[in-house]
Amino acid sequence: MKERTRDVRSSRERTRRLFERFSHARLRHDANPELRDERYEKLRSDLVVAHLNLVRFLAHKFANRGEPLDDLVQVGTVGLLKAIDRFELDRGVEFTTYATPTIIGEIKRYFRDKGWAVKVPRRLQELNLAVNRASEKLAVELGRSPTIAELAEHLDASDEEILEAQELGQAYNLLSLDSEMSGDGGRRSQALADTVGTTDSGLELLEDRANLERAFSYLSGRERVIIYLRFFESISQTEIAQRLNVSQMHVSRLQAKALDKLRAVLKE
Repeated sequence: MKERTRDVRSSRERTRRLFERFSHARLRHDANPELRDERYEKLRSDLVVAHLNLVRFLAHKFANRGEPLDDLVQVGTVGLLKAIDRFELDRGVEFTTYATPTIIGEIKRYFRDKGWAVKVPRRLQELNLAVNRASEKLAVELGRSPTIAELAEHLDASDEEILEAQELGQAYNLLSLDSEMSGDGGRRSQALADTVGTTDSGLELLEDRANLERAFSYLSGRERVIIYLRFFESISQTEIAQRLNVSQMHVSRLQAKALDKLRAVLKE
């Protein structure tokens, strides 16, 4: 144990000395970026080699998502280079601590970009993600799905940008007709094409959903929030009480009252 601790301290000290030399070389390089600086390039390369194990370790965490490990290591190395170029010794943190979120962020961005079936501008990809997050947040606050105008105001964007981001979001992860769909109840899987043209059982639920939305309009704002969190987000009454800063018993009473209202409306 003591020997391992000494090894870790020794490795950190070597990294620190290497970054001290690299920092001086980086200053010269930044002053004359058009000139080739072999010392700067060598020190930068040495830092990459010294931390490739960190990249491989983090890449392994994403290795079961359908992408070759070598590709993930290559993408993670891009994040490592960004971290090396931005790191400053006076930050007061170890380089590995600083570099880890940058490397993971680069790998996650790679998966996000790979998921788009068509080429979509990065700005709209990011706006689409922001719209999805805002929709969930506002749905809880409002007790209903937010309108385009409400999303636009929340994100400081135009109605047209919100609509465009939502439409382009449909280009994300389009399925091939040859994609296998898992079978129910032990039945063998079938291709997506096998289900095209068949009756959609979900259509039978449209009327029920419309009635439920009508019933929701009879609930108060707090009752809507509680029902949404409890039955759509599967959050416990205790956690809901903490979020709303009320007692768990009060949440239980409001939930029971809201369910009674829904039952009464749905019986009409």
